[in-house]
Amino acid sequence: MEPIIKIEDLVFDYQSDEDGGTVTAVDHVSLDVERGSFTAVIGRNGSGKSTLAKNVNALLLPSGGAVYVNGYSTADEDKLWEIRRTAGMVFQNPDNQLVSSIVEDDVAFGPENLGVEPAEIRLRVDEALRAVNMYQYRKKAPHLLSGGQKQRVAIAGVAAMRPECIILDEPTAMLDPLGRKEVMDIIRKLHAEGITILLITHFMEEAAQADRVVIMDRGRLALSGTPEEVFSHREEIRDMSLDVPFAVELADRLRKKGAALPEGIICEEGLVNCLCRL
Repeated sequence: MEPIIKIEDLVFDYQSDEDGGTVTAVDHVSLDVERGSFTAVIGRNGSGKSTLAKNVNALLLPSGGAVYVNGYSTADEDKLWEIRRTAGMVFQNPDNQLVSSIVEDDVAFGPENLGVEPAEIRLRVDEALRAVNMYQYRKKAPHLLSGGQKQRVAIAGVAAMRPECIILDEPTAMLDPLGRKEVMDIIRKLHAEGITILLITHFMEEAAQADRVVIMDRGRLALSGTPEEVFSHREEIRDMSLDVPFAVELADRLRKKGAALPEGIICEEGLVNCLCRL
């Protein structure tokens, strides 16, 4: 089956505000995202991960190479709606994504712009709000909600357009720990329902919940594989000025103290289970 997202030798350059020179934000990256998968892209600030995400949604267009969404090139202006209907996007700041004064009106905004029939919009709005556990807030004003609740409404707005894939560009970066947990619970729920997830994040514990982890460094793809495979490269990851998940770090320290812990521990629950068996 053809990947839902196919990135071929992608290059993206922009002009520096400082000296007017050209800066390469994404440097010859190739990546396939399979249908129904959950892929997390991590990297330090300036690594190119958000630029990569915006190229997938055709908010940015390649300087070189190509990006295909459901077989459509993002450079094809005639296919822009099909691309964005296939791959919806959720951004970092929820306040920048909410456009209406009532929650349910905000969720309806996307389907209305797609020309969906009113009766179908009503069904989609209710379904999307229930999916993110925000149906009881449907008549509220978004500015009265918490940060995590606002982000869940933003996700509902994308989900109501029925995309096959949702791209989330650091959706929890501005949230407190409770808000981050709420949003990650919704992301996992949507993935379990068959939606392809492409999550851009700098939280390692979030990346550890994905099927596949991609690490970007200085615009290039540095590591790719399952969380267990990628986080086994602990020293290489630290050399890129990144942390590893807490459970990975603690397990590594315990091994150095003589604990007979297996490789592949990436979450706290797995670490606890291994320690209980020692």
